[in-house]
Amino acid sequence: MAVSNNIIAVLNFISLLCSVLILAAGIWFASKPDAACIHLFRYPILILGVLLLLVSLLGFVGAYWYKEGLLGIYLCFMAVLVVVLVVVLVFAFVVTRPDGGYTVAGRGYEEYRLAGFSGWLREKVTGNENWGRIRVCLQESGVCGKLDEEFVSASDFFMAHLSPIQSGCCKPPTACGYQYVNPTMWVNPTNPTADPDCTLWSSDQSQLCYNCSSCKAGLLGNVRLEWRKANLVLIATVVVLICVYVIACSAFRNAQTEDLFRRYKRGWT
Repeated sequence: MAVSNNIIAVLNFISLLCSVLILAAGIWFASKPDAACIHLFRYPILILGVLLLLVSLLGFVGAYWYKEGLLGIYLCFMAVLVVVLVVVLVFAFVVTRPDGGYTVAGRGYEEYRLAGFSGWLREKVTGNENWGRIRVCLQESGVCGKLDEEFVSASDFFMAHLSPIQSGCCKPPTACGYQYVNPTMWVNPTNPTADPDCTLWSSDQSQLCYNCSSCKAGLLGNVRLEWRKANLVLIATVVVLICVYVIACSAFRNAQTEDLFRRYKRGWT
């Protein structure tokens, strides 16, 4: 049984490394301005990483000290976690698949329409009961103020690859025909009826386009991009964990068989 337990201990060390990867992805995701403003998306990956870390430690202890009961509990909890991770992956893929971005002629950045994103994301993020708090959080994050430091000329700004939040919240929609003064100051629209957001734009640094639908869409665009990056880590982790779990189950069964055979043999002698 010692050999099988050693195998399980090594496998638990691998799952421990996987939990560290998930925690790193969760910390990276939670540090982003959009995730920091949307509490719903800030903690799930971190929680999954912590749970996987605890379960891996449980299995490691059970294998190291030959505690068959702990190993059985470890395998049950690991099965549940793998299923939860798969469900989270599938759900995240489904809700982040629609993309509200569209290209704008003569611009290096995309602009965003709220209707292009999934209904679930729109409901959870841009509803009136949530947006007031999120709007204040985005304003305090300074995400737009950074643009004034990065770009001086209009040509540089127009060719810039802005983040979805910067594109949606820090400037008016291109269709409005505003004239560029600096990245967060635009004046004299030539087509103010082209989009409802045209009348919501303000060069007041505390207002900008934070009340615009394009800002809500830009926030969803950021969430979508970052979730899909985090999903790459989750996909790799799930594949490794499934392999680890299958091998661990086989090793556990072999250990039980060896132990039963040893007892049977001992009974004969």
